[in-house]
Amino acid sequence: MQSTRRQFVQAAAGASIFALFGCNLQQRSMVTLYTFGDSILDCGRYNEFGVHPGQLLVQNDDRLFPEFKGQDLLSRGSARLEHRARDGATVDGLPSQAQGLRVEARAMALITIGGNDLLQGLIRDTGAGITSFGNALDLFVQQLPIRPVLLGNVYDPTLGDDSRNFLGVDPRIARQNLQRMNAVIQIIAERYGQLVDLHAHFLKGTPSWFTATIEPSLKGASEVRRAFLPYVLSN
Repeated sequence: MQSTRRQFVQAAAGASIFALFGCNLQQRSMVTLYTFGDSILDCGRYNEFGVHPGQLLVQNDDRLFPEFKGQDLLSRGSARLEHRARDGATVDGLPSQAQGLRVEARAMALITIGGNDLLQGLIRDTGAGITSFGNALDLFVQQLPIRPVLLGNVYDPTLGDDSRNFLGVDPRIARQNLQRMNAVIQIIAERYGQLVDLHAHFLKGTPSWFTATIEPSLKGASEVRRAFLPYVLSN
């Protein structure tokens, strides 16, 4: 009887240790995808399904996008999304998005920022404004306690067509400042992580990728996902 009781206690202890080990292992293998920035990542209100790129990267909607079945983080293990990006955000709003941030396991950060800064005046900038933008973005990414960082640049909703200009600004000036901003973003991305070239990807697109002139449509949300996907899955 004593031997049986001892065997039972040993088995129970072993099971508890195994369960604890399994729990810790699962916690260590869990990856959290964080999104920061603007409506490129927070575009759910611009489509009827409330879909945004972070959701699709963690778990594809196979009904809406069968092409991407099995191409998401959950197909490779445990994953969760912490969505902090906010429609309308500028670079000065990024620190508030990181308030209360606690990173305790594997994580990666997606950031898109700059479009609203351009719309609020930097599209006409003569030099100092975009430099200040770059300094603010550099400081945010430097202090962000998440690596890797995948930093998307700013796309061109006119698709390179001057006849679609909606800004009331000389297209040559607008494009020059868009290029300057994207050059700054590229430098910061290469310093701390990886550039995701949304600008180049969206130039291959069509107007159906946009809604409300500048926002990602449902198709656009998936295309933002497409651009980030290889970098997300390789990490």
